[in-house]
Amino acid sequence: MDSFSSPSVGSGGSSQISTEDFMDQFKNQLAQAYAQEFLETVREKCFEKCITKPGSSLSGGESSCISRCVDRYIEATGIVSKALFNAPR
Repeated sequence: MDSFSSPSVGSGGSSQISTEDFMDQFKNQLAQAYAQEFLETVREKCFEKCITKPGSSLSGGESSCISRCVDRYIEATGIVSKALFNAPR
């Protein structure tokens, strides 16, 4: 059973998930999907920008570049999120 299915009841009664519980589950799944997408984007973009010669370890410059790149993506995401959530409706 997935997290959106209502549990089955064997005694003939019916049990349904409340709207609040449904919304909580939906928000959690949306947040998880967003986090996965964010990580994949950061991984792809920062790797492309910072890793010049893939190998078994990162050079000091590559490590520093990755750190700055990830920090910038996190900061930019925070700015965009604040703008979206604080925008007049």
